Amino acid sequence: MIEKQAPWALHDDAEPVPAGPGVTRRVLAYTDGLMCVENTFEQGACGPLHSHPHTQITYVVRGAFAFTIDGKTRTVRAGDTMLKENGVSHGCTCLEAGVLLDIFAPMREDFV
Repeated sequence: MIEKQAPWALHDDAEPVPAGPGVTRRVLAYTDGLMCVENTFEQGACGPLHSHPHTQITYVVRGAFAFTIDGKTRTVRAGDTMLKENGVSHGCTCLEAGVLLDIFAPMREDFV
């Protein structure tokens, strides 16, 4: 696992861990106030609706996802970005296998 405040977070050093059926998570660089996380989804895998006390920005690296944020669902693809303010319900279903990059503020203590 990458150490908190490490100046380098090499992908090969970030161990993938299961984050649900068909989903793996890699915690990359992080400090107390900010965290970068890569999530790899198989087609059909879901990130169930949830909320948390962290602001989250998600960037679609590749693939396609049906994303629901605060009751509205849209299809997003590579290059799209979503903002989820703290406390807002959100989730997704992977339509085409892909990767999401999440930025959290503050860091997710439950991920380390």
